[in-house]
Amino acid sequence: MLRNIAIWPEHAAAWKLLFISTLGLELAALYFQYVMDLAPCIMCIYQRTAVFGIMLSALVGIFLSQNILFRLVALTGWGVSAIWGTLIAYEHVDIQTAANPFFASCEIVPNFPSWLKLHEWVPQIFAATGDCGDIDWQFMQMSMPQWMMAIFAAYSLVWALVLVIRLSVEHKI
Repeated sequence: MLRNIAIWPEHAAAWKLLFISTLGLELAALYFQYVMDLAPCIMCIYQRTAVFGIMLSALVGIFLSQNILFRLVALTGWGVSAIWGTLIAYEHVDIQTAANPFFASCEIVPNFPSWLKLHEWVPQIFAATGDCGDIDWQFMQMSMPQWMMAIFAAYSLVWALVLVIRLSVEHKI
């Protein structure tokens, strides 16, 4: 069984599953934004960007997983995006549950690099119009950032599991 998990990064099917899961999250985010009229805040946009990072990594894995260099790029992108998303979601939860919400705030404009102004290029997806402290939606008594923290933690855990098993069983990336 460990050998089966160890070879996942070499098969496009595993990367397709990762891609489909992130596509589902992005479509859900757009549904919340445009159908349910929930305005995304800056932390939501950063989490959305982390999901896009995993999605882009999955695309690299789908088409180029047989090449060790591109497989390494895909695995690294997945891991960095999943861990970064977990940290951003944790910070968002911290903002929403702050004892003194007056001091717990977030930026108004996304802090993307000057060469990657996503909020200007595609404002329909990356513009932040909401407030980070607002809890406008809950499911099973968990807010959206709490759900995203769990989702990103799951992505991080699966990534770490695949990487550790791959390195210990296959002794390669």
